[in-house]
Amino acid sequence: MACTNCSTGSKDGTPRGCKNNGTCGTDSCNKLTVFDWLSNMSLPGGQEAFDCVEVRFKNGRKEFFRNSDKLTLSIGDIVATEASPGHDIGIVTLTGELVKVQMKKKHVKDTPEILKIYRKASQKDIDIWSTARNREEPMKVVAREIAIRLNLEMKISDIEFQGDASKATFYYTANDRVDFRQLIKDFAREFSIRIEMKQVGFRQEASRLGGIGSCGRELCCSTWLTDFRSVNTSAARYQQLSLNPQKLAGQCGKLKCCLNYELDTYLDALKGFPDMDTKLYTEKGDAVCQKVDIFKGLMWFAYFDNMAHWHVLEVDQVKEIVALNKQKERISALEDYAVEAEENVEKTFQNAVGQDSLTRFDAPKKRNKKRGGKKGGDREAVATEGTPAGGGDRKRNDRNGNDRGDRNRQRQNGPKPEAKQQDGAAVREPRPERQDRPQRNNQPKGEPREPRQDNRPQRNPEGKGGEPRPERQDRPQRNNQPKGEAKPQQNEAQQGGERPEGAANPKKKNNRNRNRNRNKPNDNNAPTQE
Repeated sequence: MACTNCSTGSKDGTPRGCKNNGTCGTDSCNKLTVFDWLSNMSLPGGQEAFDCVEVRFKNGRKEFFRNSDKLTLSIGDIVATEASPGHDIGIVTLTGELVKVQMKKKHVKDTPEILKIYRKASQKDIDIWSTARNREEPMKVVAREIAIRLNLEMKISDIEFQGDASKATFYYTANDRVDFRQLIKDFAREFSIRIEMKQVGFRQEASRLGGIGSCGRELCCSTWLTDFRSVNTSAARYQQLSLNPQKLAGQCGKLKCCLNYELDTYLDALKGFPDMDTKLYTEKGDAVCQKVDIFKGLMWFAYFDNMAHWHVLEVDQVKEIVALNKQKERISALEDYAVEAEENVEKTFQNAVGQDSLTRFDAPKKRNKKRGGKKGGDREAVATEGTPAGGGDRKRNDRNGNDRGDRNRQRQNGPKPEAKQQDGAAVREPRPERQDRPQRNNQPKGEPREPRQDNRPQRNPEGKGGEPRPERQDRPQRNNQPKGEAKPQQNEAQQGGERPEGAANPKKKNNRNRNRNRNKPNDNNAPTQE
């Protein structure tokens, strides 16, 4: 961030600066410094020195004042200047004949209306000025809160107090016109001071804040650039740049100032090129320019009926064709003048530093082979007796000592048929088909299938051996009485008297006990006594 305390005076009257011993991190301190190369030269005899001096204030503001009292001033002196109302405190940056040159450069006329310098600042003036400067940051926070409360689309970027603390200038940025009449009333009520609003551009705000650009260096506007010229998109078109707002815009949100740096060089180079609107008339058809390469001196043309296919021509060839067209002559085709485009040659780079390949993660990972069996590949294990090798497969044996893996493979694949030698090559006999497997129905689709013959023996409903099943005498008959009717009364033996042998007590057994005791022997066969 740019230094904002460089023009603030300390108690002893010297500028406080940013405490970097004259070298600021963003070079904003030295941005407005002027080298007086006429300081060692004396004026001719009888000629008086120019009576105007240049004074610098906060935020890069410079003004010219007249030294009517003939004060002995030098660069770096703190002076009290005339202001409206009251007086202001600033630092002298230039004296002598160079002030006349600067006034001419900035179009300031030497008239009697120029404000004058009162005196060199006293210690009291410096104390009041320093106290007022210390109030700026807390006031800026409160001012932004008031602007947000009033729903104003503006940003308070900075506050500058006058040297006598009688007036405060609020610098703000906004896209549109802002009605800040109510805002000024709230500021005057809150701060009890005279308020002045001044709008600045986004470029001026970025130069005051500072920062690092996309080029990796400090912003030009905060280091050395003082005049902000307008930049438009035509500067990018002439330099054959892509109209991408994200790349062409700077931190201020506007087009970068550096687009104007090389614009004059490109314009001088384009003077030897035909216009982009140049049309070439041929017997095959009319062609229009699509692209220009300033450095190689090439131009790309395409026919109106085939805009996708471009033909490369040199600038001299284009000028020759244009001259023929002016004489109302047509060439046969652009292919006769076309330049062969350079083939794209793949560049190979050697790994001199020993770094890993950038495409090492693009190749798919290799799956690990399954351990054991023929599908994953058998590994020969070399080990001592009873100890398997670290990298080999361990053999799993059953209780009898046989290899379990061989037994499983024989179970899955069956015994291997013996190979026969035929004409020097091994030929295996086909495996015999299993006789116990049912034949598959090879009937074509869409036709009705034949009914399946069931050769299973029929179930004898009468029981095994053809004899009828005996009925169980101890099972109580199910009551098939319809619902809603009263159940018949039970006899005395069933109500509480003697129960027949083998009969169960339905009152004391529930379903859970019946299921649990189903497989147990029945101990209730003994007769019960009353």
